[in-house]
Amino acid sequence: MGTLFATTVAGAKPTEKDYKLTDGAGLYLLVRPNGSKLWRFNYVYHGKHRTLAFGAWPDVGLADARGKRDGARRLIAAGLDPSHEEKVARAKACVDENDTFKSIAKEWVAKNEREGMAEITLAKIRWLLDKAYPKIGTRPIAKITAQEVLAVLRSVEATGRYESARRMRSVLGRVFRYAIATARAERDPAGDLRGALTVPKTKHLAAITTASRAGELMRAIEGYTGHAITLYALRLSAHLFVRPGELRQAEWSEFDFDRSVWNLPAEKMKMRRAHRVPLSRQVVGLFEELWELTGTGRYCFPSFRSDRRPMSENTVNAALRALGFGQEEMTAHGFRAMAATLLNECGHFHPDAIERQLAHMENDGVRRAYTRGEYWDERVRMMQFWSDELDRLRSGAKLLKPNFGGRRAVG
Repeated sequence: MGTLFATTVAGAKPTEKDYKLTDGAGLYLLVRPNGSKLWRFNYVYHGKHRTLAFGAWPDVGLADARGKRDGARRLIAAGLDPSHEEKVARAKACVDENDTFKSIAKEWVAKNEREGMAEITLAKIRWLLDKAYPKIGTRPIAKITAQEVLAVLRSVEATGRYESARRMRSVLGRVFRYAIATARAERDPAGDLRGALTVPKTKHLAAITTASRAGELMRAIEGYTGHAITLYALRLSAHLFVRPGELRQAEWSEFDFDRSVWNLPAEKMKMRRAHRVPLSRQVVGLFEELWELTGTGRYCFPSFRSDRRPMSENTVNAALRALGFGQEEMTAHGFRAMAATLLNECGHFHPDAIERQLAHMENDGVRRAYTRGEYWDERVRMMQFWSDELDRLRSGAKLLKPNFGGRRAVG
């Protein structure tokens, strides 16, 4: 217990010079001529006399000042300098305030970019984070609560985008875990929200998967009267059945027409694994025609506004709509399902060869390590067969099963 009373502190009047009102154990009130009343604490640390400021009265009352003094004395007893500890605490608080969610998220995105994450994946991540910034972007990441994160996710759910909300929770969690790994946070509040979001219904991308409808689609494509580059994108989407983003971002430098192969670098692939696509005779011919239109630029399918950018991701889908195929029936991504379904149904290509051509990664690590290579020779035959069959289907013929000497082709 000290010697001061709250009434004494409140009634202390300024004089021409500073004076002290001592409370005990090093604590005193410094009264300045201008009327300010400041709490001070004198102590000795390693033989040196030091003074620590506790703030001004009445913001810091007598009981608060005594509590600060007692806390400082405990630090001294533990062999610590309370003045140094206060500076460390202030510095940490400053860092915490500057370590906002937005700054950490951008740092994490930049790290993924340096490590070669696909641009299409980065774009999706940035899109999700941009929706989170208005609510938690300026908040110190270490102080964000699960309730705040839930509010962000609920705002996305409210628009009916349940899958986007689910993906956002995953992305936010990865940012928080990065902050933990770099000592800017201690926990991941997004992890507390498992089970809190609406589970989206599984929605398969629309695709034509019957031979007759595939024939109708190919005939419709040949009747397309829009932009010539879009026509080639439609044709090659069917023949190559790569992911839409891989096709529209195709660069002339990636093609080896002497060997009839398209070499896609790992950074452009969803699975971060370099991929090769055999080119059929028909595909080589289509690219030769396309070269006359876009061969002087970087991209095979440049944007209509600038040849420095690839074609818009909506172009092929918009063309399908113009041809009369609704979004519930066929999409740009649907060319993959169409090829996979009809090639599997024909029964003459090894399912693993089809999966390799689709650039799907085997989930089982052991199976992936021991599976039979890349099936390259079989894939070359398969891609030529597929182009031939698309031509046959376009002319109204039924899907034929190839004849490989009466035995199944397994590469």
